Amino acid sequence: MLNTKQGKIVAFLLCGVGLLVLPLLLQPYGNAWVRILDMALLYVMLALGLNIIVGFAGLLDLGYVAFFATGAYLMGLLGSPHLAEAFPAVKAMFPNGVHYSIWWVLLAAGAVAGLLGMMLGAPTLKLRGDYLAIVTLGFGEIIRIFLLNLDRPVNITNGPKGLMQIDPVTVFGINLGQKQTIFGINFESVSLYYYLFLFLVMVIIVVSTRLERSRIGRAWMAIREDEIAAKAMGLNTRNLKLMAFGMGASFGGISGVMFASFQGFVSPESFSLMESVMIVAMVTLGGLGHIPGVILGALLLAALPELLRHMAGPLTALTDGRLAPEILRQLLIALAMIVIMLLRPRGLWPAPEHGKSLTKGDAA
Repeated sequence: MLNTKQGKIVAFLLCGVGLLVLPLLLQPYGNAWVRILDMALLYVMLALGLNIIVGFAGLLDLGYVAFFATGAYLMGLLGSPHLAEAFPAVKAMFPNGVHYSIWWVLLAAGAVAGLLGMMLGAPTLKLRGDYLAIVTLGFGEIIRIFLLNLDRPVNITNGPKGLMQIDPVTVFGINLGQKQTIFGINFESVSLYYYLFLFLVMVIIVVSTRLERSRIGRAWMAIREDEIAAKAMGLNTRNLKLMAFGMGASFGGISGVMFASFQGFVSPESFSLMESVMIVAMVTLGGLGHIPGVILGALLLAALPELLRHMAGPLTALTDGRLAPEILRQLLIALAMIVIMLLRPRGLWPAPEHGKSLTKGDAA
């Protein structure tokens, strides 16, 4: 039934209804479960952005979290009282603090992160594989260290203390940071953010799908498969790589704005190397270059740590507390990833093979 057009439409509608009612079903059990869904959707946005760079263009980027941090701190600076408190000149212009509309900050974050992505890509165009990974890894660490130390001599990022009191999102006059009652139904703040994140994920999926099927997307995949052959066919690999870095980075910046507004607080600790590695793992485990696979990988790896948290407690008790729950949780995540890669080396939901293979029927 699912192979027919009507079956696919029914499955799509059922899936849509399920996603819409899911937070309402989880609300009675506490906000923690809905918050896990919110963070999972944020990671889906990040994974889809990185999929453009790694999955479509085949450029290994281990510093993607730098673009995530750029968007988050831009929201923190333009949507909190920090600049007014740190700079008297800003306070004279904005007595109540700088509170730009988040929609303008979203545009600015996408543009700034995209520009940073192209700036990172420009000097690394001739690098491949491990060398590209090392350079991008260094870029991500440089951004984190800058954020950690730009509190003196001029306090821009507030250093390790981070930025607080960041404005929540307001949509059509509805403050998503507060509990709302709409049509007699109570919506917690985390549930309201869930619907916003779900909408943004849908937009990014549509953009990614259109890119994949476009001429640019096919050119990226040609570079991924064989850059020398792509260049021989007349493709401008330099500009295409820069475009991949810029487009993927812009999605990271937008995700960072949503993260900062959702948390109400950002600090350099949220943008460590481990975050970049996890995002790369989501893309790789799900299926490189395959949008449904990337979504599946992001959802699983975002939810897996929280699910394994309940297993880590009993195991810690068995070891008489010798192993901390956090260490055991990371160990279980690593074991799960190893098992997945052994059983499904191309990912949980790999992309279909490109090109046409000659079968016996074709040969006949």
